[in-house]
Amino acid sequence: MSVKIRLQRHGKKGKPFYWVVAADARSKRDGRSLEKLGTYNPNVNPAAIELDVDKAVEWLQNGAQPTDTARAILSYKGVMLKNHLVGGVRKGALTEEQAEEKFQAWLSEKEQKVSDKETKLAKASEAEKAKALAAEKEVNANRQAAADEVENEAIKAKADAKAAKEAAAKAEEATEDEGPQTIDDAVEEAKEEK
Repeated sequence: MSVKIRLQRHGKKGKPFYWVVAADARSKRDGRSLEKLGTYNPNVNPAAIELDVDKAVEWLQNGAQPTDTARAILSYKGVMLKNHLVGGVRKGALTEEQAEEKFQAWLSEKEQKVSDKETKLAKASEAEKAKALAAEKEVNANRQAAADEVENEAIKAKADAKAAKEAAAKAEEATEDEGPQTIDDAVEEAKEEK
């Protein structure tokens, strides 16, 4: 019986979620598995991977072959490196402590890279939000300026109408007092008084 380490799809349509499993190579993709080794969620950035490293190394030592995607996931989490180091310990090239030290150094470096990526993504998100907020403030300022301009024009039009009404009233008074006078003459007279 050949054993494969592969992904078993779960989740809903458009939102995949995978289990990393050790399964018989002849079984269906989502069929019966021998052991669940971890999970892989590609829906978040960076992808969330939880894996039992020791179980995965044990399966690799017993001859399980990972699929291409599973190999990439195992490599990302350091399983392939640990398998290599365990092989070195078995051959006598390394001691158990040296192998563990190398693996821990690799893990800390990997965690640093992941945290840097998360920080970079958070900064990019904040910059995008700040840019959107600035654009929205600019649109609101332009809208407010346009509204103020319309309001000022309305006030000016009211004032002009009131002045014309007063000029017409003065013209009527003048025509009653002086006799026949045109409205145009009264408007000109009102402008001269200002």
